[in-house]
Amino acid sequence: MKIGAFLPFAETDDGEIADYGELRGFALQAEQSGFDSIWMADHLLFRYPGQPTRGAWEALTIVAALAEATMRVELGTLVLCTSFRNPALLAKMAVNLDAISGGRLLLGLGAGWHEPEYEAFGYPFDRRVDRFEEAMQIIAPLLREGRVDFAGKYYSAKNCEITPRGPRPQGPAILIGSSGPRMLGILARYADAWNTCWLGQPALGPLAERRAALEAACRDAGRDPASVAVTVGVTVACPGYDKPIDPAKMLSGTAEQIAAGLREYDALGVAHVILWPQPNTRDGLAHVAEAVRVYRAG
Repeated sequence: MKIGAFLPFAETDDGEIADYGELRGFALQAEQSGFDSIWMADHLLFRYPGQPTRGAWEALTIVAALAEATMRVELGTLVLCTSFRNPALLAKMAVNLDAISGGRLLLGLGAGWHEPEYEAFGYPFDRRVDRFEEAMQIIAPLLREGRVDFAGKYYSAKNCEITPRGPRPQGPAILIGSSGPRMLGILARYADAWNTCWLGQPALGPLAERRAALEAACRDAGRDPASVAVTVGVTVACPGYDKPIDPAKMLSGTAEQIAAGLREYDALGVAHVILWPQPNTRDGLAHVAEAVRVYRAG
């Protein structure tokens, strides 16, 4: 089972945010600690009633920089909102990122969910799944075949071609983060991997129920469910975390206890776990890195 680390991409409740130098150091620490991947979220801002706006770094510029800074780790997006970028351009950018990284991009895609950032940046929030489905009819063939000719209600890409191609003939792996029936149906047609998050102890969370829905969607689409890699985002309470812990939503405890949770995910056939330390600091990363070392030691 591969294990990744989730980057500190946004302002905390205290208004603090890691600058690029800190993000770069976090990524290099993860790589040096033996993580298989690092992951960046895709948000523009967060706004909740009665709270100040919290900002976030734009995902693709950060991933491009980290593709140059790192050497080995895979670079994942968890997940890019297809509403934020023209889908043909997004496919072009993904191919470029795959080239910059030497074939290390894991392209996570989703339909988005946080309405205030749509409103603030001028993106339509309606018909998000319809828009996502059209976007995938452009993105998938552009990545897999290098060309598409598509005209839809929301997007078009007429006689579009991506050249030069990246280092992989079929392009980067496509991961879709989803749980709703329609999104799972789209995933079954286009994706290489599925993500669900954020979970804790495997036996206590909704993984089994969500996975059953994924497998049903694959069967409805005439696809072998085993051909879709299962990935799970897992939050981890680290030293210094001072909020209540719900075991269904967080792993916690010593490195040995966290490693035991990782072994449970492995036994369930999960292909890739993405760990989100809480708090998401260099010390938190070191704590989960020790758990990963214990897990791999058997």
